[in-house]
Amino acid sequence: MDHHISGRRLRRNAVQRKALINGLLTDLFRYQRITTTLAKAKELKRHADKLVTQALKGTMHNRRMVFKRIKDESVIKNLFDNIAPRFEDRPGGYTRVLKMPGRLGDNAPMAIIELVDIPDEEEIRKVRKKRKRPVSLKKQKRAYPGKNAKKS
Repeated sequence: MDHHISGRRLRRNAVQRKALINGLLTDLFRYQRITTTLAKAKELKRHADKLVTQALKGTMHNRRMVFKRIKDESVIKNLFDNIAPRFEDRPGGYTRVLKMPGRLGDNAPMAIIELVDIPDEEEIRKVRKKRKRPVSLKKQKRAYPGKNAKKS
């Protein structure tokens, strides 16, 4: 039995797990709300609350400790200058996990993890970059003629 072992393995080795959590932390503080699996969201909550606590202290040492986890300087600046001051009066619990229905492909339990005091939605939309999703294969026109195509 593994007594007193904390954290989820997420079916990854230690290096991959650390990279996954750091990437999710960066996205959480950039967009302030992300959708992921329930297990990843619960694990991310532990790490995100610790980083917000360090950002609240605001010393150079804490900024360097946060930089170990988040490599994007603009996200760190946003965390220390905009996000952390919103939580000065709150003693903890800076994030919330909301459960969603299962994912379509494999029915994995999904969740939304977000910062508790999110400002106006329009402000978040300005920060987000619109991602171009690839067109599904059904909607794409095929480059080659089918077997019933007209011959010219």
